[in-house]
Amino acid sequence: MAHNLETNGDEVAFALRGTPAWHNLANRIFSQEEMVSTQLMLDEAKLSNWNVSLSPVADYIPESWNDTSGAQYVTRTNPFNGGTDVLSVVGSRYKVVQNEELFSFADNILDGDSRCAWESAGSLKNGKVVFGTLTVPREMVLDPQGANDKTKLYLIVWTSHDGSVAVQAAITPVRVVCQNTLNLAMRSAKQSFKIRHTQTADGKIQIARETLGLTLGYFDVFEKEAQELFKSEITDKQFYDLIRTIYPKPAEDSSKLAKTKWENKVILLDDLYFNSPTNANIKGTKWGAFNALTERLDYFRPTRKNNSESKWASASGFDPIITAEKNKILQVVKSF
Repeated sequence: MAHNLETNGDEVAFALRGTPAWHNLANRIFSQEEMVSTQLMLDEAKLSNWNVSLSPVADYIPESWNDTSGAQYVTRTNPFNGGTDVLSVVGSRYKVVQNEELFSFADNILDGDSRCAWESAGSLKNGKVVFGTLTVPREMVLDPQGANDKTKLYLIVWTSHDGSVAVQAAITPVRVVCQNTLNLAMRSAKQSFKIRHTQTADGKIQIARETLGLTLGYFDVFEKEAQELFKSEITDKQFYDLIRTIYPKPAEDSSKLAKTKWENKVILLDDLYFNSPTNANIKGTKWGAFNALTERLDYFRPTRKNNSESKWASASGFDPIITAEKNKILQVVKSF
């Protein structure tokens, strides 16, 4: 499956309202005008009634073995055929989070705001990772009389059933025209919240709400940064100098492969900046330069074995390495 969604024959554990925000999936179920309830989104994404539970590994080994590990199987009810799946093996301190709890967590963070709407939900890695996204009633429009470059705000919740991902909630600005996430780790405003799988979500809702309640402050900071970049002009030469500063040209004695990779990267960035319709209205500004550079990271960055899960994590804002690289790019762009 191109985006690592869980499938069974022609069925897919994914539901979507309207156009996806950061992945080009076309499994459209709800129209943009529909208001989708939490339960309906869970049902249509095949995330309901998984009954995720723990079963001691010791129960399944020979009596002659002395199990001191305390390890447990994480099991669920398969959403396609009703059978029982073993999703992973975890330690004794692991606490289960049901999909329903994750989505309720998101609802509670937003305090039942009717202006917020479920956008998408799904299961990845054969049920090991689940996610949901909601629109947040806040958007930014740069120069409404001219460029009309719009950025919307989303709340993403994400967790795993194998201990690899904590219960997470994050606010993600998404540039609508290219569906490019613009996560920036700004010091003055918090963006995300995590709960370990050795804890429970109980009692954490208010803390998360207070933390993510600061996200409008985050978006204010983000908007100020974007406005400053949009108002700053940049010449074609400066853009090429910018590329070479961030991605230095290989030395003459470098391998042919290294030189070819660099040349291909420069050609792609040139195309994204000068020719892509996603940059048509913001070319010639630092905002346009920043977006071309980050769009490459989200959608055109080569990954090992074409790892679509890695690209999904990057474009969803959950890859700290990519977020750090975007922050580095921002600082270089601002300094030009």
